[in-house]
Amino acid sequence: MCISQLAAQMRRLARLDPVARISHLLSRISIPPSRITHHTFMITINQISHNFGKKVLFNGINCVINGHDRIALIGSNGSGKTTLLRMLMGELEPDEGSIDKADYVSVGYLPQDGIEVSGKTLFAEAETAFGDVLQLQSKLEKAEEDMLEMDTSTDEYYDLIDLMGEWEQRLEEHEPAKMKSRIERILLGMGFQADDFERDTGEFSGGWQMRIAMAKLLLQSPSLLILDEPTNHLDIVSQHWVEQYLKHYQGALIVISHDRAFLDEVTNRTLELKLGNLTSFKGNYSYYVKESEKRLETLRKAYANQQKEIKETKAWINRFRSNVKKAAMVQSRIKALEKMELITLPREEKKMFFRFPKSPPASAKVITIKDLHKAYGDNVIFDGLNLRIDKGDRIAVVGVNGAGKSTLARIMAGIEPYQSGEVEKGLNTVLAYFAQSQADELDPENTVLEEVEKAAIGNDDANPRAALGALLFSGDEALKKTSVLSGGEKNRVALAKMLMHPANCMILDEPTNHLDIKSKEVLQEAINLYEGTVILVSHDRAFLDGVVNKVLEVSPGSTRMLTCNVSEYIERLEAEMAEKMS
Repeated sequence: MCISQLAAQMRRLARLDPVARISHLLSRISIPPSRITHHTFMITINQISHNFGKKVLFNGINCVINGHDRIALIGSNGSGKTTLLRMLMGELEPDEGSIDKADYVSVGYLPQDGIEVSGKTLFAEAETAFGDVLQLQSKLEKAEEDMLEMDTSTDEYYDLIDLMGEWEQRLEEHEPAKMKSRIERILLGMGFQADDFERDTGEFSGGWQMRIAMAKLLLQSPSLLILDEPTNHLDIVSQHWVEQYLKHYQGALIVISHDRAFLDEVTNRTLELKLGNLTSFKGNYSYYVKESEKRLETLRKAYANQQKEIKETKAWINRFRSNVKKAAMVQSRIKALEKMELITLPREEKKMFFRFPKSPPASAKVITIKDLHKAYGDNVIFDGLNLRIDKGDRIAVVGVNGAGKSTLARIMAGIEPYQSGEVEKGLNTVLAYFAQSQADELDPENTVLEEVEKAAIGNDDANPRAALGALLFSGDEALKKTSVLSGGEKNRVALAKMLMHPANCMILDEPTNHLDIKSKEVLQEAINLYEGTVILVSHDRAFLDGVVNKVLEVSPGSTRMLTCNVSEYIERLEAEMAEKMS
């Protein structure tokens, strides 16, 4: 606020009586989202109960979300995570209970998919995140013009000055002078190039559309940021940048993610939705795993001790029930048993069991690529690529989106044409390929069992029923139409189809999409027990680190093979970047 405006405001205050002056000053006090302390209660969940048909999603759950919480919201598919998020955003009312939000709380939400924009350049679309700021700047400019024609002795003049002071204060909190650099920094961090800034947003594909939506959310800086599977559309490098950004985010976070490494990096509190209950853990996902096992073990011991006590008490009662002298003691112990609060062990959720068929003997050379040229029109993906995959290799294929990772996987699988070069399979190489879109290519007219039986044709040793049972499709579940399955269920059917034919080289393109963390761990174990060669296109660092021994980096115009896991690869990238900047 300029000196003349401040002086005018002070003159206006001086004309007020003391009570009115205090009221005015108190009305100016606010809590900007960026100033919320760690101990500020932003949202309180009070005794929420909610049913989905006959299924109990929430059974009187309670929780407090504080100003700087970094929360991982976890639970198996169908446990109610998305329903709870919709309630926090005010889109859905619970059957019972309430959600109380402080007035200053703003909520930003990034869904898994479904956001598309067009008609503006990328930079102009990102600027819309600052709609309030631009509107405030416009108001101030108009107010300054109006002041030139106003009588300085009127109340209207002083009221306008007062309003301008409030607008300027709000503008200062948003730092409008830094808007351009913030937009550039976040767009580049999300993987866009500087020459993308003037492209129409309608030119970007679905994955990039979601990156635009995330960039706008980060620019808006809501006091509570809700992210539903934010890593689905990010490559390894962009994901690492987002992790570092969120670690320093000024507000609170709630993240749903099946990416264990991402959760460990950005969260410090875990809320578990399980069988209608919400349990809080004061740590990240790895802490939650250890602590929940400790709690379960403590509960098992307490249950065993209580059952022993009940058994001994009942035996004593039966022994002395006919003893007149001990009648009072018998009645006392009977009443004690009736009043005893029984400990119950939680029901175990079903677990997936997964094993790949035994791999046939393989040659030393599995796949050899020589001088490969691949282009889509003028867009050259590979020009003179040379690559050798050896027996026993466990390779993570990484790189920015659009660099050609999936294209390379399809070429190695023999289903993608190329312009020139050679792709040779080893003499005994038997390939199995899991496409990124495999789950979407199921025949909607088939049942789950029919779909897997079709894949088993030609292999009399295959057992579709057993494979489906291991993947949690038992009984009537196997008779569902594939058209009604969730994303995770479709992925499990696609994996079951892979079990129908033995192979000694598996090429898996994003096999963990839609799988929860526990299912990923089961798949990870199955890959580790598999004796063949594995080529994995994925951005899930925790999943990859547990199975790979090499990283194939695919960049526009080049590739390189490194002997390391993905976390070590990220460290190497950071060291290379630091060396360039020094």
